[in-house]
Amino acid sequence: MALCRYLPTPSDRMGAIWSLLSIKDAVVLEYGPAGTTHYSVSLFSSMGVSPDQNLFCTHMSEDDVIMGDVTRLEDALTEIDENYTPKVIFVIASSVSSVIGTDIKGVCRYMQNEVNAKLIPVETGGFKGDYTVGMREVYGLIEQHLIGKTGSAPKTYNILGASPSAYRIQSDLWELRTLMQQSFGYTLGGILGMESSVDTLASLGNAEINLVLRAEALPAAQKMQEKYGIPYVYGTPYGYEGTEIWLKEISEKIHVPLSDAIKAELAERRDTAIHFKMYARMYRAPKAAVMADYDTLCGFMQLLREICIEPTLCACPHSLQHIENADTSIVVFENERMQIDAFKKLNQHLVFADEISLHLCNDSNTKVCVSFPLVYHGQIARHLPLMGIRGTDHILESVDTYYRRLD
Repeated sequence: MALCRYLPTPSDRMGAIWSLLSIKDAVVLEYGPAGTTHYSVSLFSSMGVSPDQNLFCTHMSEDDVIMGDVTRLEDALTEIDENYTPKVIFVIASSVSSVIGTDIKGVCRYMQNEVNAKLIPVETGGFKGDYTVGMREVYGLIEQHLIGKTGSAPKTYNILGASPSAYRIQSDLWELRTLMQQSFGYTLGGILGMESSVDTLASLGNAEINLVLRAEALPAAQKMQEKYGIPYVYGTPYGYEGTEIWLKEISEKIHVPLSDAIKAELAERRDTAIHFKMYARMYRAPKAAVMADYDTLCGFMQLLREICIEPTLCACPHSLQHIENADTSIVVFENERMQIDAFKKLNQHLVFADEISLHLCNDSNTKVCVSFPLVYHGQIARHLPLMGIRGTDHILESVDTYYRRLD
């Protein structure tokens, strides 16, 4: 890990754990020392993820490391199974157990006969890449071991890739539910990545369509299409025009027309937003910068272009190696020093970013928090989305503030 002044990019292990903690009736057991697990807990709490009674650590002694003794792991599995009776135990490797080459899969294989819970090994010890690698791997494991089809559920949809690591995700989920109900009369079947249970995941194959919010969930959506014939739409509804495009794509996949009420609401909102395009011409070259996870970043780029603002800096905090046809204008900083320099140079920009990046910007900029990590505040409200119609309403208030500051 490179030297950092602020916070390092979370590893694949971290992304895997926060994605698994949202599953009710399941337990995450990390085979490693207590210190690494304790460090994780503070981050999960800032995301609104409670690790209470579903995140455990085996502890490891020096003898365990030197001798490769897995007795603690075996004992922990039987103890958790007896005392908490989870339906699933995810056994995840820590950095220490990964370094010494502990055969997590092998232990789960022979211990499966000793416990009632289903054992699923997760071999992400923090060395495979950043958090998006861990999320992708976990979504794949859930699809392989837990997702199934128990029947059919007409007029339902799933959301794949909703993650606690997305800022304002609870508000965005509220907005997506509202849009799908008002647009098509569809209700939510289940979510891959948040607010799920073992039983809910087992029935995700019943839905009519999957809405994929992140690239990390695309492989799972593609597998579900192969197995259960469920079509999917990949993308996020940012901006009024972007929301309409997203809804029309869903309409084509489910063969249900978009409701007249939503059409009228979107048309009205687009009309009221025309003056933002006028402002862009008046100020000739309004300047914006965005730093966020890839799909959020692409959504904000689309929204800004909708109101005639071309971002001068578009940066992503994670690798794009698994993103097909990634936008070549997006910057991935090679080190933290480059990020610090880039944001310190911004002047009179509208900046959408995490709180560390915003902290680096001087006060001539208009700053809006849209991503993690958070440092100066927590998330409480669940009615302030970034996506959809109400999300665009919310964002345009910040754009209006930016233009007023330029006067």
